[in-house]
Amino acid sequence: MDTKKIYSHSPQHFLSGCLAALFIAGASCTAPHHRLQDGAWRAELTLAEGKQAPFLFDVRHAATDSAVLTLLNGEERVPLTGIRYAADTVIIPIEAYDAEIQARVSGDSLSGYFIKRYIENDAGVPFRAQRGGAPRFAPPASPATVAIDGTWDVLFVSGERDTVRNVGIFATDNHIVTGSILTNSGDLRFLEGAVTGAGVQLSAFSGLTPYLIELDFTGNDTFEGALYTARGTTAFVGRRNARAALADAYSLTRLKRGFDRLGFKLPGADGQLVSLSDVRYRGKVVIVSVLGTWCPNCLDEAAYLSQWYRENKGRGVEILGLAFERKDDAAYAHAAINRLKAQHGVDYDILFAGKVGGEATANVLPEIDKLAGYPTTFFIDRKGKVAKIHTGFSGPATGLFYEKWKADFNATIDRLMVNG
Repeated sequence: MDTKKIYSHSPQHFLSGCLAALFIAGASCTAPHHRLQDGAWRAELTLAEGKQAPFLFDVRHAATDSAVLTLLNGEERVPLTGIRYAADTVIIPIEAYDAEIQARVSGDSLSGYFIKRYIENDAGVPFRAQRGGAPRFAPPASPATVAIDGTWDVLFVSGERDTVRNVGIFATDNHIVTGSILTNSGDLRFLEGAVTGAGVQLSAFSGLTPYLIELDFTGNDTFEGALYTARGTTAFVGRRNARAALADAYSLTRLKRGFDRLGFKLPGADGQLVSLSDVRYRGKVVIVSVLGTWCPNCLDEAAYLSQWYRENKGRGVEILGLAFERKDDAAYAHAAINRLKAQHGVDYDILFAGKVGGEATANVLPEIDKLAGYPTTFFIDRKGKVAKIHTGFSGPATGLFYEKWKADFNATIDRLMVNG
């Protein structure tokens, strides 16, 4: 279905038309049949090469008639609120990523666009959905007999990642496959899919980047396939390896010769300059998290650090975030940071460090050779020196890798508390 034709010009055009109709009519046109109906929905977003990334969501209305739309990916649940209407159009905000879905409601069907609001006049990604509880992927008549369960070395064979080790982790339950792919900067979060006749299909959408993975087995211990996003396609190959591992996350970001500490001074929310030499941080073990509110793995790390900080700040340890944002606009950045803090209950400071990119990084962190990925976490000892630097974050979708990261994180803090 060509959703572009439905809107005559663009997402902004059809939405503005709805608002104009409301103004002219002087009344609401949010009739019940133009509202989202409760229940299970199956949706698709159009990707490169015309591929469709399916995902599931659930809609529930409270007694006050406010709706909650929950994105479903494996064990992940992402609630979306603030849903509003204009004529026959529903607007579904995705506040965490400054994005939204705009779609026309026609009974049990939706058709529209996924739009990134931070991009001026974003053309959007075509979106459609149908209520009724259909599966993410239709079950095959003859499922593949090779089991994908376990860990795999995954090598992307085009683009900048062609020499980088990645790790695939998968599990199957009644032909339903869940798992993720870990990279040196994070992971593809909660993938969910199904066995096909020749391999596996997986997809995910948690509010920012839709993914589709299609792979076919080329042997009992090998596969080849492609990762599709709205921007393009990346081919990959995989080989089963029970010991599959990423490059050492502590080796990817390093201090330049002659430096042993971070010297940034950035304005806080009150406009006062903040540095690691301030009384709040002096003489304490400090975790400095370099992040972006646009980065899903950074949000995963923030969720963990927020709870950890509440439980451990009494030990004489502090956390400080440095956020590199999509725009070099303090008002925009602080609004995004405040949303992140509210969403995850963060009560440590997060400073706006500039627009994401090499220039801002070099200005704020001239002591490092490069920033290899987001998030990057600096462990600062009691003397103010950088003890370790960890690049990336293996989040909850990565299972045992996430548990290993947590254990290593706590062991590092414990050592610094005793020796640092």
